[in-house]
Amino acid sequence: MRHRYKLIRSGLLILVLSIVFFLSGCAPKYLPEDFEKPYQRTTYSFDQGMYPSDQDLFLEYKIQPGDVLDVMFQIKAQPQETFVIDLYHQIKVVYPDLPELNTEQKIMPTGHIILPYIGQVKVEGLTLQEATNLLEEKYQYVLLDPQVSVSVTNMDVRIEQIRRDLMTAPRGLSKLVNVRPDGFATFPLIGNFFVAHKSIDQVNVLIQQEYQDYLPGMQADLYLHEQAGSAVYVLGEVNEPGTYTIKKPINLIQAITMAGSFTQDAKLETVVLFRKHEQKLIARRVNLENLLTLKDSEAFFFLKPEDIVYVPKTHISSLAVLIQQIADIALFRGWSIGGGTFQWMDDLNQ
Repeated sequence: MRHRYKLIRSGLLILVLSIVFFLSGCAPKYLPEDFEKPYQRTTYSFDQGMYPSDQDLFLEYKIQPGDVLDVMFQIKAQPQETFVIDLYHQIKVVYPDLPELNTEQKIMPTGHIILPYIGQVKVEGLTLQEATNLLEEKYQYVLLDPQVSVSVTNMDVRIEQIRRDLMTAPRGLSKLVNVRPDGFATFPLIGNFFVAHKSIDQVNVLIQQEYQDYLPGMQADLYLHEQAGSAVYVLGEVNEPGTYTIKKPINLIQAITMAGSFTQDAKLETVVLFRKHEQKLIARRVNLENLLTLKDSEAFFFLKPEDIVYVPKTHISSLAVLIQQIADIALFRGWSIGGGTFQWMDDLNQ
């Protein structure tokens, strides 16, 4: 009996070894040493054709909370014909034929000056020529052939004040601006502007006009001083779930690799991705198992910054199952995923 048991055990061992050797013998035929197989690249349908680029680069950087922007200022000289009188200025009014009427005074907070015979006259916001024409018009009812000359004696006072406000010892005429978590940044002299998810060029155009309105001849050039970093989020059945900074477009396999690869419990045929599009969080299922087993129908799926990757533990057959699985993940607590803000790209029941 014992001898028969030894024979059976020996037979099983031989069978197992035979299977191993058989599979080993088949492996080169299935995947030869010089095996090459081209795969396409894909992403969400609304981004295909634009992303990823052929150079595998982010074609346009979008400002993110935590970024630090550098604003470099230049103040160019204004032509006299476009120079505008402001509250900072001191006005000199000269009467060539009546020098005893000459006066020099600061503009009042109301924008007025007080002149002989005609009283208060508002000159704020006028060019020097416009102010001269206005005074001569008012004096024609008082003086015979009135001639008046208007000038500003402290023309650079506002510019010098702005220079003092903007000057930093190591950087010159510039200021660093932080992008807050709410997406706003506070720019010197002009205040708060929403800059998140805009390009540097878009924000530069916005503030350039504001600075021109604040002081004609003032130019501001915007640069990215420090980047908070583009990130993707990998959750679920991976060894090291978390937030991962990316410097160029990466595919799904690369993201999961950054997260320490998937666990033994991962259901790779129903990996779920989330991407924000038109104020909605769009979910899409990717069958990563097919790709890893070299199925012809699959392609390398590329992620964008702020994408979320969820590797489930069980097969996901519906939106309800997905919500149940992610409800216990800390990152999603407090998120509003109802009210039409969640949408599937395809049918998960396929």
